[in-house]
Amino acid sequence: MARNHLFTQKVWQAPLVRKVRHLASFNRMYRYLSARHRRLPDYIIAGAQKAGTTSLWYYLKEHPRVEPPMSKEMSYFDVNFPSGLDWYRMHFPLERGASTNGSNGRPRLTGESSAYYMFHPLAAQRIAQTLPKVKIILLLRNPVDRAFSHYQLKLRRRQETLSFEEAIDAEAERLAGEHERIVGDPQYYSPAHDLYSYLARGVYVDQIQRWQELFPPERLLILESGALFKRAAEVYAEVLAFLGLPSWQLARYGNRFPGKYCEKMSDATRRRLIDHFAPHNERLYAHLGTRFDWDR
Repeated sequence: MARNHLFTQKVWQAPLVRKVRHLASFNRMYRYLSARHRRLPDYIIAGAQKAGTTSLWYYLKEHPRVEPPMSKEMSYFDVNFPSGLDWYRMHFPLERGASTNGSNGRPRLTGESSAYYMFHPLAAQRIAQTLPKVKIILLLRNPVDRAFSHYQLKLRRRQETLSFEEAIDAEAERLAGEHERIVGDPQYYSPAHDLYSYLARGVYVDQIQRWQELFPPERLLILESGALFKRAAEVYAEVLAFLGLPSWQLARYGNRFPGKYCEKMSDATRRRLIDHFAPHNERLYAHLGTRFDWDR
């Protein structure tokens, strides 16, 4: 009797799986065919990677005047740009839905978060040309901690086989010429530039200047991730004001998806990276007119 039950269960499960897959495929086809009737984002959280972008994404997603897309990270303006604008638009809500579902009849905002945008050589220009009115949020984290968190992420995903010290020693060779290849060939994707840019992504001032050349100050918000987690409600209110959203209090703040580390960074390596980033941080402080507590 038990065997017959298991057999019946398997018979019913198989078509159910196929049906779910079919519905998912149908949904994507419908979204693609209706792409021209869908909104483009009002805001983009463009990075930096491992600097609190996911937590901020979820903070905004919980606001009643925000209607999120079908997925958080589309990576359109960096990796998936050849897929075309209709592919990008298919992820967002329909125009009529966004304009009528807001509280008190006010329109809802929609946006995305792709953490490679900030570092990618072409993403800022592509966004400026495609979305002339979009607002950009950049998050900066202590570059030493950001680099190690980035490495731990690649280790968990089995995308890295070197030790942290070996990886930062190998970075210059891994990334040699990749920036130029990306700029020279818009179809080119560099796994090394995406995956192994542990130190390069922490030289924030050069990246920020690229964005500031394309976006006026009223459409560019730069935040420090330490402040986001230490004074979450205050920084969240700053973000809402930047986006023109009414104030809102979340039931819970904090890091929504903290990564698990397989090891600790050695004191010697931390000291080495503090020294490495010190001149770049000084340029950043001078450029922004503020200092962060990143010297330890």
